[in-house]
Amino acid sequence: MREILSSAFKDAMKRQDKRCMATLRLIQAAIHDRDIANRGQGKDPIEDAEIIGVLAKMIKQREESLAIYAANNRPELAEQEREEIAIITRFLPAQLCEAEMRQVCEEIVTDVNAAGLRDMGKCMAALKERYAGKMDFTQASSMVKDLLR
Repeated sequence: MREILSSAFKDAMKRQDKRCMATLRLIQAAIHDRDIANRGQGKDPIEDAEIIGVLAKMIKQREESLAIYAANNRPELAEQEREEIAIITRFLPAQLCEAEMRQVCEEIVTDVNAAGLRDMGKCMAALKERYAGKMDFTQASSMVKDLLR
């Protein structure tokens, strides 16, 4: 994943795409920050799965900012957030559609032998372990909750 990001940065530099370069610098800085935090705890640098988590968090932050800018009539800043979301999304694995997500949630509920809402944590842990970066866990959480009722 690091090589892909580095290659994308070089391509953006060749194209003189300032927005893409700035966004990729932010991504690399966030990854570097996590590496430093891990080093302080005696751990290895983050791996691809954790990088995907960092990217997902960055998208969520930008979506929140986008909503604020749109609500406060700041279209130029909202457009900047949209562009950054599009750039970051290119590096995430393909997201599951709603039908696929429902099927996956049903499989997880069956796999962990969930009997009620008290097993919600087990289901969500299994989903996060198997499908990190491939789905919106807020949406998956409501689906699992509906299945367990």
